[in-house]
Parts: sequence; structure tokens; C-alpha cells
Amino acid sequence: MSIETMPYDVADQLTHPEDQLDLIVDAVATGDPAVIRDALNIVARARGMTRVARAAGVTREALYKALGPDGDPRMSTLLGVFGALGVRLSVTAVAPPPADKAGDVDLAS
Repeated sequence: MSIETMPYDVADQLTHPEDQLDLIVDAVATGDPAVIRDALNIVARARGMTRVARAAGVTREALYKALGPDGDPRMSTLLGVFGALGVRLSVTAVAPPPADKAGDVDLAS
């Protein structure tokens, strides 16, 4: 007797904006570009790829390609997607930057 399985898409279950934000925050915290891309893909599908693409200023096809398994989205696409999802990208120092060749430069001050 074979086991019958049903297709499962986490995007279908991720309906609450707070959960979507948690997924994005956790993905960004990993620092892994593939994890970030995949999280954005899931949330974009949960919200509607066409709607997100339109708000991000790209075509639906371009968004599928950028956020797909082999995607490597441009920074302009990422910023557009973040904006379309109501998320702002911010940067925080986690360690002092190394001194540059001209001498000690403290970018954190």
C-alpha cells in the first residue's frame, strides 16, 4: 500500500503579518543570503506575488526569478521587496570594523 501525500506550501499557512515579519527577521539574523531570499519568497507568496511585485516595481516573473532557488536578487530588488512588505532594512554594528590602510577609522562613532 502506497502512502498518499498532499502538496504543502508554508506560504499558505503564514497568514499573520507578525509571523511573516518574524520569519524575515530570523532569516536576516542568519546572515545567509539563501535563507533571506527563501524567507522573502515565502512571505511574498503568502501576500500575493503579483501584488508584491507591483509594489516593489518589478514584474511578477522577475520577482519569481529573483526569489527562486537559483535567484540572486539585486539590491534594488531587495529594497523594493522589503518596502513592498512594509519592512525597512537597517544596519547595526556587531563588532568594531578593522582599521583601513590609512589608519584607524572608527565607523561606529
